[in-house]
Amino acid sequence: MQQIVFPGHLVIIGCGSIGQGVLPLILRHFQIDPAKITIITACERGHDVADKYGIRFINKALTEDDYRDRLTPMLRKGDFLLNLSVDVSSIALVELCRDLGALYLDTCIEPWPGGYTDPNLSPSLRSNYALREQMLKLRVDGPAPTAVVTHGANPGLVSHFVKQALLNIARDTGLDIEVPTDRLGWGALAARLGVKVIHIAERDTQVAAQHKKAGEFVNTWSIDGFVSEGCQPAELGWGTHEKVLPADGRHHGFGCDSAIYLMRPGASQRVRTWTPQEGPFLGFLITHSEAISIADYFTVRDGTAITYRPTCHYAYHPCDDAVVSLHEFAGKNWRMPEAQRLMTDEIVSGIDELGVLLAGHAKGAYWFGSQLSIEEARRLAPHNNATSLQVTGTVVAAMAWALENPMRGVVEPEDLDFQRILELSRPYLGPVVGVYTDWTPLDGRGGLFPEDLDPSDPWQFQNIRVV
Repeated sequence: MQQIVFPGHLVIIGCGSIGQGVLPLILRHFQIDPAKITIITACERGHDVADKYGIRFINKALTEDDYRDRLTPMLRKGDFLLNLSVDVSSIALVELCRDLGALYLDTCIEPWPGGYTDPNLSPSLRSNYALREQMLKLRVDGPAPTAVVTHGANPGLVSHFVKQALLNIARDTGLDIEVPTDRLGWGALAARLGVKVIHIAERDTQVAAQHKKAGEFVNTWSIDGFVSEGCQPAELGWGTHEKVLPADGRHHGFGCDSAIYLMRPGASQRVRTWTPQEGPFLGFLITHSEAISIADYFTVRDGTAITYRPTCHYAYHPCDDAVVSLHEFAGKNWRMPEAQRLMTDEIVSGIDELGVLLAGHAKGAYWFGSQLSIEEARRLAPHNNATSLQVTGTVVAAMAWALENPMRGVVEPEDLDFQRILELSRPYLGPVVGVYTDWTPLDGRGGLFPEDLDPSDPWQFQNIRVV
């Protein structure tokens, strides 16, 4: 990726694992004076990294009462706000950037503090579905400053993986097609191929020399972000092939109706999935906005009737220490321990195998994605592990796209040029592979104990969910 001229100032909110990891990539790929970059965050974490690059660091959290007064003097037309924080409303920031003419990018849609866990809100209103619906209301007719929402690795990169995977399956099944240019064409292709299920299937095998201690939460990326997602309801895009709504499944009753939620936190719900190196495994159905936006984007309609939609959800097996942390966290009734540790320099081996599993088509199931090792991540960029580099490389790619397309208004990953994003991010993804498998969630089932299965269709959520 050639250096791209950065036209103005850059304000970064948050300096956790992604904020620190993205700094060297920004300075590598954009022509920008470090004096034109400001970091605003809520703790001292990352101050040493900012100092290393000569970047202004402000340790004072933005609040609902002061964010406009503090950010307005820092942002002018053509400047860029990169939001990598938690507990700062993405919707409020997008509105501010639109008013000021600044560009914007985040990796998830965040509420103000308490938005994920307020007991006065229904589970539906604490969901990513609700946050996405609020964000999409900010779309306007006509040109507006580009605001790229939910664009890291997942959500973000995985939406581009889905499009490339569909083209690969079409090629391998002998279909002679042109690359679709809009959501109608992409939906028609997915329907024609017969894709029933799209899993964001991720297995993180990174291991640290120092193992988790009792009373400590350990993870390879934002602990605050992971815990917030895990406490939200499990959410999934709900496909037209599904026969039975889960007993604890609920429709939201507003918006695009592309997704449902379960009456339980995502950190307590496991699902069956598959990746090439790991094979079959159980992942957590953690809520992510791509499950909703992908299902919505690939919906096919005949008038007002929905004729096709895939089921889509995250299926995440974090590093083993994070699994133990999650188990302990659940055992304490979702109360966080005081001790937290982000795994970085102490990692000694492992990969983050992140991709999309498209299943139900003529060739069974197909996984397409990144198999980035800790060794290659360290070779490619400082201040990153395998998990963070898959995010930071894609953040920089989406920033470049936004600078190239500065007046596109509010856009989701599915609205971006998938080939451009894959071109820009691929140097930071390690091996990118596509693998077919004949695995289904029915394999080896019902041997020791009877199970309530639907053998007529392996890709029913009933067969995928762990009860």
